[in-house]
Amino acid sequence: MGWTSYQFFLAALLVVTGSINTLSTKWADRMESEGKDGKSRKFDHPFVQACSMFIGEFLCLLVFKGLYFHYWRKQDGSHDENKLVKGSRNFNPLVLLLPAMCDMVATSTMYVGLNLTYASSFQMLRGAVIVFVGIFSMLFLHRKLVLREWCGILFVISGLALVGLSDFLIPGDDNHANITLTASTPAPPDAHPTHKVIIGDLLIIAAQVIAATQMVLEEKFVSGLDIPPLQAVGWEGLFGFTILGLLQIPFYFIYVPFADNSRGSLEDALEAFVQMAHNQLIIVAILGTVISIAFFNFAGVSVTKEISATTRMVLDSVRTLIIWVVSLGLRWQAFHWLQVVGFLLLLVGMALYNDVLIMQAVRKITGWCRRSEPEASEVLINETENE
Repeated sequence: MGWTSYQFFLAALLVVTGSINTLSTKWADRMESEGKDGKSRKFDHPFVQACSMFIGEFLCLLVFKGLYFHYWRKQDGSHDENKLVKGSRNFNPLVLLLPAMCDMVATSTMYVGLNLTYASSFQMLRGAVIVFVGIFSMLFLHRKLVLREWCGILFVISGLALVGLSDFLIPGDDNHANITLTASTPAPPDAHPTHKVIIGDLLIIAAQVIAATQMVLEEKFVSGLDIPPLQAVGWEGLFGFTILGLLQIPFYFIYVPFADNSRGSLEDALEAFVQMAHNQLIIVAILGTVISIAFFNFAGVSVTKEISATTRMVLDSVRTLIIWVVSLGLRWQAFHWLQVVGFLLLLVGMALYNDVLIMQAVRKITGWCRRSEPEASEVLINETENE
């Protein structure tokens, strides 16, 4: 049975908006603008960008409320049957507070890492969440992993190691003087310093520990409540934006040596708005993050319900490939063949862990072989009787 036009639209929307989300955030990181002190510097405001992502998630709650009201007005019971709004609506939203806090910490940490490393590495390294989800599921949900899942975890770890190694081997701009003189192919003019890339990669992997904790918490405390996914995402976005928005106040007075703003503070939201005013393209990039994350969550929920969770995982892999290709095309990073191998190992690992494609193909082939065995036995018996 083929896909409908609507399903093709949802799949395309998931891939496009998911790619835009990462690329627009990295685009904002790369832009420069004048700050409060009159100096031009890069837009280094990961916590402000994380707030914009939570605004996008909160929009999902507004979409849910709008859809529910639309179907409720029909008075035909469709508000209890439509896949996007179906589920329990009598729950305490505070049950989502703890997962939202995990989302806030993980997203903020990942955006700090994205500022230091490459967009493609950011997307690939997020695959580390499978490793930690598997471990936490055993420790806290008392779930035993089967051989297929263990093999998937090993493949993912191998892929992550190669992606990290490739980032280390790509020439950084802290070595430009030597590389330009000795290498036939000079490093891209916008390459990241190697030490910052390593720190960024480690931060992204560390963030996956928090993301895995969020998933385990949602499975333990939220999954049984049958909360409509759009509503759950929306509430987590509201909690995340409110708390992270309030944290901007103490962040403004916490001074750190690595900050790239006029105050030298952990975050300077006021300077972020000043830089936006001096470079409107930053506003475009921020809006790209807000809008894309809203549509991405909507498309993700819809693909899972309309097609399957397997399809969503495959499409997530496609958007990783798109982000990588676009980053290479825009010369945001240099190419290294180890990333190709690492990406393939990640795909195999995710497919094995989630039981998609590979094991399904193995089961089909095994089934065909088993069905053919009786036929072969019948032929052999007939030939023996004829003799």
